[in-house]
Amino acid sequence: MRVLVLAGLLLSLTACSRQGAEEPRAQAPRAVPVTVATAEAKAVPLQVSAIGTVQALKTVSVKPQVSGQLARIFFTEGQDVNVGDRLVEIDPRPFQAVLGQAEAALAKDQALLESAQKDEQRYRTLLERNLIARQQYDQAHANAAALAATVQADRSAVDNARLQVGYTLIRAPIRGRTGAAIVREGNVVTANQTELVVINQLSPITVVFTVPENELADIRGYRERGTPKVEAALRGQPQAAVTGDLTFIDNRVDPTTGTVQLKATFANTDTRLWPGQFVNVTLTLAVQQNAIVVPREAVQSGQQGSYVFVVKPDRAVEPRPVTVAREAGPEIVIAHGLTPGDQVVTEGQARLAAGTHVEIRTATAEAPAASPAASPATGR
Repeated sequence: MRVLVLAGLLLSLTACSRQGAEEPRAQAPRAVPVTVATAEAKAVPLQVSAIGTVQALKTVSVKPQVSGQLARIFFTEGQDVNVGDRLVEIDPRPFQAVLGQAEAALAKDQALLESAQKDEQRYRTLLERNLIARQQYDQAHANAAALAATVQADRSAVDNARLQVGYTLIRAPIRGRTGAAIVREGNVVTANQTELVVINQLSPITVVFTVPENELADIRGYRERGTPKVEAALRGQPQAAVTGDLTFIDNRVDPTTGTVQLKATFANTDTRLWPGQFVNVTLTLAVQQNAIVVPREAVQSGQQGSYVFVVKPDRAVEPRPVTVAREAGPEIVIAHGLTPGDQVVTEGQARLAAGTHVEIRTATAEAPAASPAASPATGR
């Protein structure tokens, strides 16, 4: 029995020693598959992005200056018009009748004035010969002066009546494009109340947008050195952006939103921008040369700040703190912490820790790299 017990103990110890020898081999860490990118140094524009609204440079709501019946409409809806082009005509006949009456009154009073002036001249001659009393001459002089004032009033009445007749034909006050005709022929319109049509100037055109107040100092500084360029792109059409100039910075910051209003002017010769549209605005202040950039996905946030996982030559990673300067579209500009050529992990960071070995995979394939000695650029 003692021999059997000893034999059993020896067998169990041998099995345990074999199991203990096999455990480290079974628990050996595997390389974590990741996607990497290479930190690059290149020229990156310093830009501010915002959402803007397109506004017509000039907008005029055309209203009549006299009341009457709308006789004719000369424009078609959506037509481009120049300054002075005919738009609508109000029935001029009532105003022409008033003009005729004013002209007749003027002619009558002018005839009376001529007669009174002749009487004054005759009374002056008689007064000089002492043939009439001074009072008679004074009466003739006063009569002539009163008629002269009446004639002057009649001329003003004629001018006003002629002006009213001129108001019946309404012309375009600005160059632009007409909207819908709000009133049709035959309707009676009221002076200074009835809106006939709205004209918007489309070329040039403005885009209004706001930026955070912390950007104001940089924008003003760069504007003093030159006119910053502004790009406006319709939503969903970034490739069709148009370029204009920053032309206005508001003189106050909105205290409720902490933003300041800016305006940019665009030539808009092809009328690509339309009043009321929302556009993506990009204000380019300058171009930073040799800026170190990495994809946005590479930068992680931790308790100590921003960091990236850098792949070392032995395929082990180390977390490296970085200072983020700003965002540049899909990339992040790094102020401190990286040098050009550093490989950073862009996908798979959740399974990484300091010293973890990685297996580099391409961004478009799940298979590992063909050779461990491949160029780091192939891991992008």
